[in-house]
Amino acid sequence: MTPGARAAAAIEVLEDILHHHRPALRALGDWGHMHRFAGSADRAAIGNIVLDALRRKNSLAWRMEDGSPRALVLAHLRFDAGHSPEEIERMGRERHGFGPLSSAERVRLAEPRALEGAPPWVRGDYPEWLHSSLLSAFGTEDETIAATRALARRAPLDIRANALRGSREAVAEALKRHGPEATPLSPWGLRFHEDTRGRLPKLTNELAFHRGDFEIQDEGSQVAALLCPAEAGASVLDYCAGGGGKTLALAARMRGRGRIYAHDAELGRLSPIIERLRRAGVEDMVEIVAPHERDKLEPLRERMDLVLVDAPCSGSGTWRRKPDIKWRLREKTLERRLQTQAKLLDEAAAFVRPGGYLVYVTCSVLPQENAGQVAAFLERSPEFAPQDWRGHAEMLTRLPAAADDGPFLQVSPHRHGTDGFFIALLRKGEKGGG
Repeated sequence: MTPGARAAAAIEVLEDILHHHRPALRALGDWGHMHRFAGSADRAAIGNIVLDALRRKNSLAWRMEDGSPRALVLAHLRFDAGHSPEEIERMGRERHGFGPLSSAERVRLAEPRALEGAPPWVRGDYPEWLHSSLLSAFGTEDETIAATRALARRAPLDIRANALRGSREAVAEALKRHGPEATPLSPWGLRFHEDTRGRLPKLTNELAFHRGDFEIQDEGSQVAALLCPAEAGASVLDYCAGGGGKTLALAARMRGRGRIYAHDAELGRLSPIIERLRRAGVEDMVEIVAPHERDKLEPLRERMDLVLVDAPCSGSGTWRRKPDIKWRLREKTLERRLQTQAKLLDEAAAFVRPGGYLVYVTCSVLPQENAGQVAAFLERSPEFAPQDWRGHAEMLTRLPAAADDGPFLQVSPHRHGTDGFFIALLRKGEKGGG
């Protein structure tokens, strides 16, 4: 496909996403199925255009004074990809291109409206209705814009070496042709960047992956598992296990010794876990508890050393990878998430033994899902007390920079190069104590 044809295809996919409110990856997948002539390089290039346009939808629309899919793609070609107006004009006239430019498009590509003086949600590329929440999260307007701009960039690919199979160094050697870098916070992590074509390596095709030597996992998620007080031989309940990413990391944290119960309220989210446990070699230490088997959890009440609540959330910390979700998020959806999080915390707390830990994690940067949710829980459950994350960071390569000296940790791409994760450690008082 020509560059102009790729851009035209991106406009078509963006129309599907924005006009029908469809998930971006599903829309891209459907386009690929209906256009089988497009090769893998074409599909990757179209996907990059679509996702980049979504990452910076507000600022691109501002520069063009037009938020249509066509205007977003043209703005991406000009201001992100660096093509001149003349090159873009030629692309439009290529076979299967997007057609000639209008006079207004020529003007805006040559003389775009400046971002200086634009509202912060334009410069930071986030929904206007989230401004007060994000300002509360990051403290100042400048910091908010820096944080959200980082969330509007492409993400690298992180993996977690399986410490039960071997070392990070051995995995790095097996994957050295892809240029791995050691992650700065997690001793398990390796990071991979795009090649000159803007493509990340397809590591799930590697033999080392199928041997269980590593799993795909953002460093922020690895940090959450490393901060969990889960020693070898512990009893652990992963209450929102999903596909099992943190279950697997906890199994490595526990050196393969102990018992983990992996539960989730939705069976579909649990389905990948069986193959992942087998591949990692930890199927014998993990018991999967499906939603219709909740009665199996009853004997675990007040007996768990650690209960992890990796709560469903807005996903605002993953905007780099899933930029469409920030534009689909609505206030009512967020309110339902907050209610679910509170319910999960209350349910999970019942399984923590006296002296045990409840760890609450989200992939969010919104304070109402994070510190606000924990504060409300502590009001309801005074038998729990916050624990400073620094006292449980012995497995980290180095301490993450923290925005303040509070007991909870927020990691984010602009400070740490990770997805946005919030981690709170809460300890239940011993019997007879508060």
